[in-house]
Amino acid sequence: MKAAVIGAGYLGRFHAQKYAAMEDVELIGVVDTDKERSRQVAAEVGSEAYTGLEDLIDKLDVASVVVPTTLHHQVASRLLENGIHVLVEKPMTTTRDEASDLIELAEKRSLVLQVGHLERYNPAVVTLEERVTRPLFIEAHRLSGFKERAIDVDVVLDLMIHDIDIVLALVKSSVKEIRAAGVPVLTKRVDIANVRLIFQNGCTANLTASRISLKDLRRIRIFQPGCYISADCTQRNNLIVTADTSSRNLASSIRPEFLTHEEVDVLDLELRDFIRSVKNGLRPRVDGKAGLKALSLALDINEAIDNGLKSAGISDVL
Repeated sequence: MKAAVIGAGYLGRFHAQKYAAMEDVELIGVVDTDKERSRQVAAEVGSEAYTGLEDLIDKLDVASVVVPTTLHHQVASRLLENGIHVLVEKPMTTTRDEASDLIELAEKRSLVLQVGHLERYNPAVVTLEERVTRPLFIEAHRLSGFKERAIDVDVVLDLMIHDIDIVLALVKSSVKEIRAAGVPVLTKRVDIANVRLIFQNGCTANLTASRISLKDLRRIRIFQPGCYISADCTQRNNLIVTADTSSRNLASSIRPEFLTHEEVDVLDLELRDFIRSVKNGLRPRVDGKAGLKALSLALDINEAIDNGLKSAGISDVL
């Protein structure tokens, strides 16, 4: 299967490395408008460097789109129109219309469109999907130190969208109410944000994301009847505490279970899921529709944050 990576930046380099190591994939090109960058990455993985799609698009079966978010639709749509299966990094696009267009293009041509929410391949998150049955309250913190990349989008689309995607996969209900706040601190976009989501089925989720923290933290806590489950996405472990709510001695029925998972390469798992889905005509773990759901809610959250900033007269503080 012939593959290319479009975008040879920080994350694109890792995509190229993973494809190059796969026995059933031939990485035939690394594409970037920066000729030196594409040359360096291509040389590292034993592939060819390109500055555009013209010379290799008719040779491709699959491609990863790892360009800035504002270019996702432009690049992914061109690939899909040429019959190429696409994995596009998160956030899927910058607008709902762009995302819907990609989904329509893929469906018309029976192509796989996968969105790069790689946290869904984290074994601690997979355990959540296996053990969570009726979430009533969810709390998530995703904190990161400031980095000079991905600042073309705000912290909701950059970091919080991971937890938005996970929560939507677990709750399986529509959102009834959004209460959100956030502020720009180091950039002209919101760098720290908090949202309280109230779902139609009664579940409440409280999500916090920051890209200006002094420490990294990726943790989700979930409460459901008779059970508490947490996932530390950085350390790849879970704490599961269950109790027999019908017991006369409730305290003695409480049973903690600690799960530590082996270190895995989540990007490799994600890309192998993509290739497997293409080969076997399967739906990937995070398809275009799931990517659109996460994007749509993230945009609603940003709208609520923006309205709050405007009402406080601090919408343009930098």
